[in-house]
Amino acid sequence: MVHELADYERAADQCHLTAGQLSGVLFDEPTVFGHVAVDEDDVPVGFALWFLNFSTWTGTSGIHLEDLYVRPGARGTGAGGALLAALAEICVRRGYQRLEWVMLDWNPAAQFYAAIGATVTDDWLPYRLTGDALRRLAERATPVNR
Repeated sequence: MVHELADYERAADQCHLTAGQLSGVLFDEPTVFGHVAVDEDDVPVGFALWFLNFSTWTGTSGIHLEDLYVRPGARGTGAGGALLAALAEICVRRGYQRLEWVMLDWNPAAQFYAAIGATVTDDWLPYRLTGDALRRLAERATPVNR
């Protein structure tokens, strides 16, 4: 379904995730956590992949939702809401103060997110280092930092 999400986000050519990679980060050396929504026949219809972050302002961990995807045929069935509710329950139970995610500006899910009370944080801008820029910065690391 991750590849289906990449296709939906108009970036299929950028998704290179393999089943082995996903299995590794979920089960071998867990750094990512996941929930799967299934229909009445136990067929997967959606997923949420997430990891923990930390807020120095609240002094607590939180959940960063990396991907939330519901297959087109299951949209509107409550699967997405159930996945988000499961993550919210983890936050409340563990004392986490935040459940955060980013999404593409054209994604119609914005209406759904607003309906559950999520707000856009337009004062914080996401930054990303990849490829050559990431490698150039890594080269600047001193031996003490390695």
